[in-house]
Amino acid sequence: MKRSLIVLFVLAAMCLAVTAQAEDSWQKVQAKGEMVIGLDDAFPPMGFRTDDGKLVGFDIDAAEEAGRRLGIKIVWQPTAWEGVINSLNSNKFDAIWNGMTITEDRAKQVLFTKPYMMDGQIALVRMDEKNLKQLTDLGGKNIGVQAGSSAVEAAKALPAAPAQVREYDDNPKAFLDLESGRLDAVVADNLSGLYFTAAQPGKYKSLPGFITKEPFGVAFRKNDVSLRDKIQETIDAMIADGTMAKISIKWFGEDITNPENF
Repeated sequence: MKRSLIVLFVLAAMCLAVTAQAEDSWQKVQAKGEMVIGLDDAFPPMGFRTDDGKLVGFDIDAAEEAGRRLGIKIVWQPTAWEGVINSLNSNKFDAIWNGMTITEDRAKQVLFTKPYMMDGQIALVRMDEKNLKQLTDLGGKNIGVQAGSSAVEAAKALPAAPAQVREYDDNPKAFLDLESGRLDAVVADNLSGLYFTAAQPGKYKSLPGFITKEPFGVAFRKNDVSLRDKIQETIDAMIADGTMAKISIKWFGEDITNPENF
């Protein structure tokens, strides 16, 4: 009996410890006055560097506005996307706010906000490409994707199997190989695809149709419930007062952050 009581006390203490850790995550960030966010800083238009090294993008504007409202500084920590979840769970930063697709597998490893944007994977080819007109034409072709991104699985989900799926550190490197002819197509999220086609007119075009449809969310460690909830509350307020819409129009020319359209 005594032994059973001891076990119960130990289990109760463990639960209280976990609960305390979950409850004080926002207070910890608030106390240090900053939230460190991990990102791939070569992921336009969500987060990327200008020629002079300045970090810009949709997620940069959104997160820094959230930080301003919460009275904390946003500190950006560039990291390799392939290991970004491991880096988060190793306490290298407090959150991932960088166009991260909410997937069932990722949801087992991290705690997500509700979707703040809906995206999907598309395939892009050179503008002068005449033989590749639809997704089914990519069978037996060489496809480029960003390592660790949703594009990896999307390339495998194409209607016809590609000859090869090559993984790159970031999308810009994949597009360079597409331009040079070392790739037949690049699979990337629609928002990045729109950005690349607009930024370099006449170079690339997208094939019709989505390969996948994907919601974006902000990710936190599983126990950081109060921090997640505080950020969610702030994003909700930014959607309600039109701030997210303004940021979306700045980067995409339209509001793609309205949950009613998801």
